[in-house]
Amino acid sequence: MSEETATKTALRIAGAVILPNVGGIVNGALTRRHIKNWYSNLNFPSFRPPNWLFAPVWTSLYAGMGYGSYLVWRDGGGFSGDAQLPLIAYGTQLALNWAWTPIFFGKHNIKGALIDIVALTAAAGACGVLFYRVNKTAGLLFVPYMAWLGFATALNYAMWKLNPEQGEQGEQPAAARKQQ
Repeated sequence: MSEETATKTALRIAGAVILPNVGGIVNGALTRRHIKNWYSNLNFPSFRPPNWLFAPVWTSLYAGMGYGSYLVWRDGGGFSGDAQLPLIAYGTQLALNWAWTPIFFGKHNIKGALIDIVALTAAAGACGVLFYRVNKTAGLLFVPYMAWLGFATALNYAMWKLNPEQGEQGEQPAAARKQQ
């Protein structure tokens, strides 16, 4: 492989890995704005991980899915070959992924976020299968993502059940109302 080809390959991989993380960075800023005034006043299930864990987990998962998208793009003939449907599925699940934070943290809509994450999990599962058909490694990179989405869905569901006063319009948690 020539130096020019290696550079182009490295830039394509970097772009594919950075792209999903851009949404994570933007959503991380949104999340931080709502941690103290809203999120910390919610009722949580016993299995909720510490807040610091989410950023490294999502960074790793975004990097894996991004690299997988590069492998599918490379091995599936780009945007017009066999990679076309898997890459459409990738874009769909990524849009649903990025939408979760504005729904949950931005709108304080736990039920709406639950609906989104169920759709996201289905779309990500379909994407993983489609990726696997083009490049086995790319498909297998979705296994930890699917495991985390299963956990995140259970967490979202538990929070919805533990915070029924949230309704669907993002009302303040009971603990926050008591402080007023």
